[in-house]
Amino acid sequence: MPFEPVEFRQIADVLEALKQGQVDFTVTNASPSRAKDVDFTAPILGVELGYLVPPNSAIATMADVDRAGIRVGVTEGGSSHNTLLRELKHATVVPSPSLKVSVEMLAGGKIEAYATNKAILFEMSDQTPGSRVLDGRWGIEVFAIGIPKGRERALPAVGAFAEAARSEGLVKRAADRAGLRGTAGVE
Repeated sequence: MPFEPVEFRQIADVLEALKQGQVDFTVTNASPSRAKDVDFTAPILGVELGYLVPPNSAIATMADVDRAGIRVGVTEGGSSHNTLLRELKHATVVPSPSLKVSVEMLAGGKIEAYATNKAILFEMSDQTPGSRVLDGRWGIEVFAIGIPKGRERALPAVGAFAEAARSEGLVKRAADRAGLRGTAGVE
């Protein structure tokens, strides 16, 4: 079957293209908010959610993050933003318009930690010498294949493909080949 990849700069653009019928499927975080517009297969990959702290940070553990005076950066409107607004009781959640700005905020001392999935955190850490991703996790982001609403008849076939790709190791091999760090198993 012919295949034409279509690239987008932001996940919001991918989701809009799905809603408009401009793309047939994507692999993304299968969040409840996205499930309003996208039908998902069972999860095929999990990625731990965590925190990145700058060099010489006094924050050593996950428990050290939720304290008064700690500012935690998140991408504005993302799933970490919405979740941590509910979950953090003492730290302040500070939204950022982009990952680039978040790295600048962390380096400039405007936030004490940045929260998102560990695949992204490890990439950010590679760009910020001396920073570190904390051990442990505050959740898991599950990724699945998503198709536009209104195409439910295709979901069993797409679901069977997704299950085979996961169970036969295709997803794990692809993640390993891409150097994806912070993955977690999904059942």
